[in-house]
Amino acid sequence: MADATALARKIKLLVLDVDGVLTDGGLYYGDEGILMKRFSVQDGLGIKLAQAVGLEIGVITGLDQKPVEKRISELWIKHYYAGHHRKLPLFEKMCEEVGVAPEEAAYMGDDWIDLAVMGQAGLALCVPNAVPEVIEAADWMSTRKGGQGAVREAISFILEARGLKEQALRRWVD
Repeated sequence: MADATALARKIKLLVLDVDGVLTDGGLYYGDEGILMKRFSVQDGLGIKLAQAVGLEIGVITGLDQKPVEKRISELWIKHYYAGHHRKLPLFEKMCEEVGVAPEEAAYMGDDWIDLAVMGQAGLALCVPNAVPEVIEAADWMSTRKGGQGAVREAISFILEARGLKEQALRRWVD
């Protein structure tokens, strides 16, 4: 396994899965069949911190759901692909759009659908509640579960490795 900190120093783009990473992976239905999702506010602020210091954020998800679309819009994430189970071509397209090589991109996933991208990304990240094959493929694993601050933890790790964490913090405390 490669040194995750050394890999993180090169990262300019962080691409995220949704269900199980940005959310706890649950699907919540009300009596009228309305789908709801729970997102971590800490993850959202982490995304804003990353964007403020120039780290691009992207999302590729297998499902196409209105609550996710709304959250992506609220976070001003420009690179968003929904309803795709073959994520690698979209990851490559996103790298091209941003102008980075795949080794300058990180990907955070939790299930088999994420393995192809994790194998091509410069830094493969996962959550501790990921399936065993994803944990095995990861260069780094958060201590927090999906939907409970795992993305914020990954962003802090990348920003610290790149020497940008203090700069991001100053934007909020100065």
